[in-house]
Amino acid sequence: MTTPTSAPTGAATDDAPLPRPAPLSLAAWKQFLNVARPYWLGDQKKRAWTLLMLLIVLMLVDTKLAVMLNNQTGELTSALAARNSGRFWTPVRACLSILALAVPTYAFYYYMRDVFANQWRRWLTGRFLDGYLKGRKYYELGSGSEIDNPDQRISEDINTFTGRSINFLLIFLGSIMQLVAFSTVLWSISHVLVGVLVAYAVMGNVVALYFFGSPLIQLNFWQLRREADFRFSLMRLRENAESIAFYRGEAQERTHIDRTFDKVIRNFATLIKKQRALNFFQRTFSQLTVVLPYVILAGGVLSGELEVGRATQAAGAFSAVLGAVGVIVDNFESLSRFVAGIGRLQALSNLVLPGVAPAPATAAGAERPCIRMTPCTHLALESLTLCPPQSDRVLIKELSLVLKPGDALLITGDSGCGKSSLLRAIAGLWHEGSGVIHHPPIEDVFFLPQQPYLQASTLRSQLIYPSVRCDLNDGQLLEILEQVHLPRLAERVGGLDAVQDWEKLLSVGEQQRLAFGRVLVHKPDIVILDEATSALDSGNEASLYARLRDSGATLVSIAHRAGVLRHHTHVLHLHGDGGWEVIEASGYEFDKPATPAPARQPVAASFVG
Repeated sequence: MTTPTSAPTGAATDDAPLPRPAPLSLAAWKQFLNVARPYWLGDQKKRAWTLLMLLIVLMLVDTKLAVMLNNQTGELTSALAARNSGRFWTPVRACLSILALAVPTYAFYYYMRDVFANQWRRWLTGRFLDGYLKGRKYYELGSGSEIDNPDQRISEDINTFTGRSINFLLIFLGSIMQLVAFSTVLWSISHVLVGVLVAYAVMGNVVALYFFGSPLIQLNFWQLRREADFRFSLMRLRENAESIAFYRGEAQERTHIDRTFDKVIRNFATLIKKQRALNFFQRTFSQLTVVLPYVILAGGVLSGELEVGRATQAAGAFSAVLGAVGVIVDNFESLSRFVAGIGRLQALSNLVLPGVAPAPATAAGAERPCIRMTPCTHLALESLTLCPPQSDRVLIKELSLVLKPGDALLITGDSGCGKSSLLRAIAGLWHEGSGVIHHPPIEDVFFLPQQPYLQASTLRSQLIYPSVRCDLNDGQLLEILEQVHLPRLAERVGGLDAVQDWEKLLSVGEQQRLAFGRVLVHKPDIVILDEATSALDSGNEASLYARLRDSGATLVSIAHRAGVLRHHTHVLHLHGDGGWEVIEASGYEFDKPATPAPARQPVAASFVG
């Protein structure tokens, strides 16, 4: 059985170069817009802009209340300094009144912010899931190495993107409001203080961007990937627990996990060293503002030209304005993580969302040929040449055949000759090569793999998979279970609506019989079986094949037992070097190598171009 020659999903090879994320620059801003724009300009734009306007109104109210509270605090301090009790209680009552409005405004603002982020996440996740599942992109990404951990990017990076986008948007808008409101207060008290503030804030932002910008973003980007690879290695251990236990492969698994985890720790060690320097700078930058305004205003207060309360009011306004203009410095750590996540989402959107990135230009005639799929009433292969993805090795060369309704084709050959690869091509999963596959509507074709896929859901959903609903009643479903020799399964597990871990509860033979039940539920015209009875005894195997033949469905099978030969009309034997031949099943023997026998080629199984 051949398999794709690419790295497994989520596993970054040790020598693979990591992509570099965009720093805080125009490129990062363009990436952000590419991901965010469809929500703000698409079918949800009315709701998005309405919620944003509501949040802006709440921010304006909160900023106005903050200015009023700062003014009353200054008045309160001046009253205390003057020892004027009548003057003191008036600002106290005003402060309590302001707080009565400010507290619910503050709480409702943060509630609406989280509601907004949640709704955006739901929409954006749905958009990415549509692209991820459409056209079997999940399969292409899983069998290729274009991108690591697409599942984590959808489940975690989108959540981070929407939540932090709203958070940073509101932080910047709030900073602008705060800057305008408190700058007016500060300007009325001291022009010099405003000039010092501007110079101090500009210096802080330049230092933060120059010394901490690109390194922190890249380290956070790599940390996200290393953590995802570590989580993937643990997930593989859980999913393959039984096989690993049989092999007693714990030592090698531990070695692999330790190697992956070591990359996490080493990258994080570098990250926290850089973060230590940033924390030192941020702390110094913010703490100096406690002393700076008082030093500048001390002369006016000591000379009696400025009240103590006005100095306190100026210090509060200074801190507020500095917080507004120093927003990048204060939020640089989370901002660097946010930019790293944007790059990961942009890379995923380029692969799964249509129209996001332009198709790369190719030279005329440089495109590789591929297998074409065309609709037809029956299954036929015309001059089919098949290669593995990203490989020039020819598995099958110039294969032509037609399967009429009711035919049954058995595919044989040595391991690695391309049997399962041919089924992947018929299913539309592999396209490397040339020729044409004529196929009926996809809903009329059903595929049974050697290891059936079972959801973590009800027994009913296992039977009707991949359909979401079914017209068959409970009695008919139970009858199908009897036909596939699972008569007491529903009773044993608690009914058709029982939810179990089916892969652990059922043996592989029971899982294969349950998969045959799906065929009886859907009644397809064509059934493709890839060693779908490998775990069954000869009696169950013969019975299930007989039911499929009696249904009139066209069969395409891969099997290695001589007993299945009598359930087929033709045999396609693959030689492994691109060669092949089609002969009648009655003239084929498993124990003898197939030899060319043109006279035995059936008309029904030869395609005339």
